[in-house]
Amino acid sequence: MNWVVKCLKMYAVFSGRARRQEFWMFLLFYCIVYAVAAAIDLFLGLHFFITALCGLAFVLPYLGVFWRRMHDIGKSGLIIFVGFIPAIGTIWLFILLIRDSQPGENQYGPNPKEA
Repeated sequence: MNWVVKCLKMYAVFSGRARRQEFWMFLLFYCIVYAVAAAIDLFLGLHFFITALCGLAFVLPYLGVFWRRMHDIGKSGLIIFVGFIPAIGTIWLFILLIRDSQPGENQYGPNPKEA
């Protein structure tokens, strides 16, 4: 839960580095919250109103943690636009997201894994 709280506190921070665990724990939390919101919408017949609000609430925190995750492997956060390339872009981003941290300090700051 500490990873999720950290991501929500740093919701608009696009500098620094984020560990692999931080990114994936935040994504897992988001998926669970989204599934619960979808179930509530379905049960109440709200036509995905709560789900849409949930998605909007998590856009900036997700972008922030994604951006910092790319910094952790030595890439620019702008690489997110590769995801717009059908199939290949998504696969490439997934491969980048599962890579281990770049050892030592890089241009984006010290390695959070070593701190």
